[in-house]
Amino acid sequence: MKKILISSLVALGLSLFANADEKIIIGATSVPHAEILEAVKPVLKKSGYDLEIKEFFDYSLPNLALEDEDLDANYFQHIPYLTEFNKNKGTHLVTTVAVHIEPLGIYSKKVKSLDELKDGDSVAIPNDPTNEDRALNILAKAGLIKLNDEPLKTLIDIIENPKNLNFVEIEAAQIPRSLDDITLTAINTNYALSANLNPLKDSILLEDKDSPYVNYIVVKEGHENDKKIKALNDAVTSEDVKKFIIEKYQGAVLPAF
Repeated sequence: MKKILISSLVALGLSLFANADEKIIIGATSVPHAEILEAVKPVLKKSGYDLEIKEFFDYSLPNLALEDEDLDANYFQHIPYLTEFNKNKGTHLVTTVAVHIEPLGIYSKKVKSLDELKDGDSVAIPNDPTNEDRALNILAKAGLIKLNDEPLKTLIDIIENPKNLNFVEIEAAQIPRSLDDITLTAINTNYALSANLNPLKDSILLEDKDSPYVNYIVVKEGHENDKKIKALNDAVTSEDVKKFIIEKYQGAVLPAF
């Protein structure tokens, strides 16, 4: 009887471990990342894995959770942001597959075109280094400001500001709330969609579609070749998911595979 009981307990333990291996826990911001991951679930299920999505509402917590191995992967960021985060926080995170591009846009409730801008008008831009650089480059390309040649630009790299625009640095997730108070706002597409803004229809300026800021699946270094991560990568870059992105977002979010 003891041998039977021990064998049963061992079998139960192995079964529990097997079931644990069948779940993939991924962190993501809500729109469009978590929405896209919902479309990944049925594809991944065919490979024998359940996908558990944990939603985050800022850009730092999902990376810290991944570093602590509370997550198997996360999905919300581009390479320039990840590189800067690893450098500043001492994390060891790496990309696996490219999934989509979200062009950053300039929005306003106060003006309909750049021609309506007045001297001293306010501009809200993200306060994290990479997205601040993106916003400034969009404005420079439109001729509103001129920048120096620094690779990652901040406000001190503005060398010409003919309209004396007043720049305000705000956390990216909070910028949509400033639309009523600030003349121009630079908003990441995920936060624009959450605020019911359509980047193609509602933006005054929109980052080029060949933007280098592609969003990736990210894992902790050393787990790139895990069986479950390979299954996740295959599911995320499947034709079913590509079709979902194209039909759901109508060009506001573009597949990168």
